[in-house]
Amino acid sequence: MSARALFERSNGDSLVERLAQRYHSVLAKEPSVGERRAWTESLPALGEVLCDAGLDEVEVLIEQRLPLSSLRADAVLAGSHPATGRPSYVVVELKQWSEARLVPDAEDLCLVAKMGNRPLLHPVAQVRRYCEYLQDFTSLLSDEQDVVAGVAYLHNTTDQHIDELFRLPDAKAQLFTKTTCGEFKRYLQTRLSPLDGSLEADALLESPVAPGRQLMRVAADEIIHGGEFLLLDEQQVAVSLVKRAVALSRRSDKKEVIVVSGGPGSGKSVIALHLMSYLGRNGRSVVHATGSKSFTTTLRHVVGRKHSQIPKLFQYFNTFSAAERNGLDVLICDEAHRIRQSQAGPGTPTARRDSREQVEELIDAARVPVFLLDEHQVVRPGEMGSVETIARAAHARECLVRHVDLNSQFRCGGSRAYEHWVLRLLGLVPGGPIPWLGDENFALLVADSPQEMEDYLRAQHEAGYTARMTAGFCWPWSDPRADGSLVDDVVIGEWRRPWNLRSDRPTGGAPASALWATEAAGFGQIGCIYTAQGFEYAWNGAIFGHDLVWRGTDWRAVRSASEDRSVTRASPRDFHRLLRNTYKVLLTRGLVGTVLYSTDAETRTMLRSLIPARTV
Repeated sequence: MSARALFERSNGDSLVERLAQRYHSVLAKEPSVGERRAWTESLPALGEVLCDAGLDEVEVLIEQRLPLSSLRADAVLAGSHPATGRPSYVVVELKQWSEARLVPDAEDLCLVAKMGNRPLLHPVAQVRRYCEYLQDFTSLLSDEQDVVAGVAYLHNTTDQHIDELFRLPDAKAQLFTKTTCGEFKRYLQTRLSPLDGSLEADALLESPVAPGRQLMRVAADEIIHGGEFLLLDEQQVAVSLVKRAVALSRRSDKKEVIVVSGGPGSGKSVIALHLMSYLGRNGRSVVHATGSKSFTTTLRHVVGRKHSQIPKLFQYFNTFSAAERNGLDVLICDEAHRIRQSQAGPGTPTARRDSREQVEELIDAARVPVFLLDEHQVVRPGEMGSVETIARAAHARECLVRHVDLNSQFRCGGSRAYEHWVLRLLGLVPGGPIPWLGDENFALLVADSPQEMEDYLRAQHEAGYTARMTAGFCWPWSDPRADGSLVDDVVIGEWRRPWNLRSDRPTGGAPASALWATEAAGFGQIGCIYTAQGFEYAWNGAIFGHDLVWRGTDWRAVRSASEDRSVTRASPRDFHRLLRNTYKVLLTRGLVGTVLYSTDAETRTMLRSLIPARTV
């Protein structure tokens, strides 16, 4: 809508109600009281500034979603540049803060008393990253210079009450308060002309989204050179907290443990790689560890192509039982939900056994331990990584614990609605399954046969998207034949396909097990939980096997249908929980879309009743 329409409509309840309806349709929940208050207070303030500046016809895109993400800019102003006539956009971050101060030793983090004094990203740093992200992932803007600018407008406060925040200079974004409202108007007049901005707004909304950089394809450059990934909002908060903790670690008596939780696609591994790059380039000792062979092997493989020494920095959780206490500056524990109760296994020598739990050994190994996890991805008995478990172990060692929750951003390519739909479908949150109402940024389809699923995904694969098929562990997993050919273990009627390789060596045209998700030749083999976990691709096909079927009004876990011997040994309650977590992982690998199929007729009927879209 135009700035004039915004100003006129925002003084009543109609605009807020329209925004609330849109919020519910996209996020599958009601907006909070704070969200409604922000719309009620901030939008009239912005509309008034634009109209007073003579920019009545500038188009205002409210709660504009950033591409491939669930983050939203409060507003994007669209129009033409007053000097060049070229399209011009201003990203606006609106804050209702009455006061704020900087976090000591962290210039891009601030504290706001009315928001619980938890570390928040500086609004200028926040909006600058929004500008860069919008330009990076929008084809219309990617090759343009000086086409996007950003402002943070704290309309409820004065310069005096946030004076510390002005210490952060930034060429791409500026900070204004009601003290500097006149300067804000003049600044907007240098970026936008008074002309109608509807064409520029339409061009932005219709512009193709440039695909994001895939994690593994740029991992080596990120670690060696840095700067490949742009960190937004809570991602940057997490990184800044780690950097601050590292700077303080050698002069403080208190050790800090940083815990970062988030669902698939929320950027946990991006944070890990950014920290690896930054800390390594600044002379700090840092090691990355996981409990996943596939994930660690893939990272070693990718970065090893460019530097033979770097793969040594990628280790496993079970390598730190004899580590020197605080021997590292930072230990980054990625996929920390896979932490096990104890390092010691059946073959562990007696001399190497001690009474510590694995989480305690990891905390002890570094001055700043960092844990990145998703609590809904615990899929094996003995895995016990959770925010509560880590915090309890850290507090027992008198460590400070700082927790950053990424769950508000980047869910499945940006579809928080899909993430919520999956959690409801599998009973991982209360309420039961709900119909899929659609999301313009994410496609969910159901196939009537595995062949139909494969044909659809193959078309996406051939069109240049990454695509993979996964399935529940309901079929045997055979080694290749003597001639190197793969055995078609996954059999559904006439349709037969092999599992991905178990071997670390490519065979029969198939990539090594750990590279199934990242090498193009992985399409055509079926991935299981142990090769898919930790990876993402554009299009995901997920097959429900007979181990989890829908009966009446609930899921039934069928132990006899599972070929996963480690899981079938679990108690009935744990077996059901681990199985639902497994399918949650399999269903949330796709960034652009997911195709579902079940081998069970009643389950297929249930899925069809929830998902209107078919693959044909």
